[in-house]
Amino acid sequence: MGCHGHIIREIKEGLAADPTRNKPRHRKTHSKPHSDPPPPAPNQILLPFAWVFPLRAAASPEIPHHPRERGTMAGGPTAVSFLTNIAKAAAGLGFGAPILSASLFTVDGSERTVIFDRFRGMLPQTVSEGTHFIVPWLQKPYIFDIRTRPHNFSSNSGTKDLQMVNLTLRLLSRPDVEHLPTIFTSLGLEYDDKVLPSIGNEVLKAVVAQFNADQLLTERPHVSALVRDALIRRAREFNIILDDVAITHLSYGIEFSQAQEAERSKFLVAKAEQEKRAAIVRAEGESESARLISEATAMAGNGLIELRRIEAAKEIAAELSRTPNVAYIPSGDNGKMLLGLDAAGFGR
Repeated sequence: MGCHGHIIREIKEGLAADPTRNKPRHRKTHSKPHSDPPPPAPNQILLPFAWVFPLRAAASPEIPHHPRERGTMAGGPTAVSFLTNIAKAAAGLGFGAPILSASLFTVDGSERTVIFDRFRGMLPQTVSEGTHFIVPWLQKPYIFDIRTRPHNFSSNSGTKDLQMVNLTLRLLSRPDVEHLPTIFTSLGLEYDDKVLPSIGNEVLKAVVAQFNADQLLTERPHVSALVRDALIRRAREFNIILDDVAITHLSYGIEFSQAQEAERSKFLVAKAEQEKRAAIVRAEGESESARLISEATAMAGNGLIELRRIEAAKEIAAELSRTPNVAYIPSGDNGKMLLGLDAAGFGR
């Protein structure tokens, strides 16, 4: 009984604290017929269950907020607005960055650019180095490398005397900057690979056919000049500038090499034949000379032989006198140094 009396007393105190609890409720005529009643106060929710929990269900006074907390709550909308603006700016930047990136393109110092427009086609002007703007999707840039580039290719051509010659040609080429839109429209970015090999073979065959195989070696500067002039003239028709043209390699076919070997063999045979004939003629001359000397000796005595010995002795003495290590003419072996002359008789 004491416990129940305590609970009843707490309920009465709660009812006394809420004076609106016992007032009769009047239905308003202007309200909706089935609208929900307003939510009860916190103490009205707790009071019906006060008999279950032995807690005091009286309405507790409001707890005053700390001044810092009140200031933070007062500045909340400003912070939310600031964060919202940051989010909007980030979203705008995220959408605008790809568009800005697609609107810019950079041309290096060794490049030039032509622009294709979807409505107007290829624009006639050439864009130089730097950063430039285009309209995304509507315009598209195509970049050309305008530096001089080397090209090498070989050609198997026939000479005037029907010999096959293998030539290797080196070219230094670059595009004509003033006609880049025309080059792109007619040839594309790979203009040099499409034009130079074909015109190079054409010019080489036309020039080589004017000379014999041996003339390509003896008149090589003239042949190279003809090839260079013809190629420069043909390349200008395609708006390509050639800075240098040179023949770097020249070789003949197998047939020409075999013909050269045959000619060399013929020359060796002819040389041997001529040497044989020369030896025969020389032997015949010496034989005839000996015969004539014998006949002259038989008719006139040994005077000619003695004269030849004296001339030979003079030549030997002159040669020995010019030798620094010889101070006298040797007279050993009874003067046979002097080709059989009697030294004593020669001295007299």
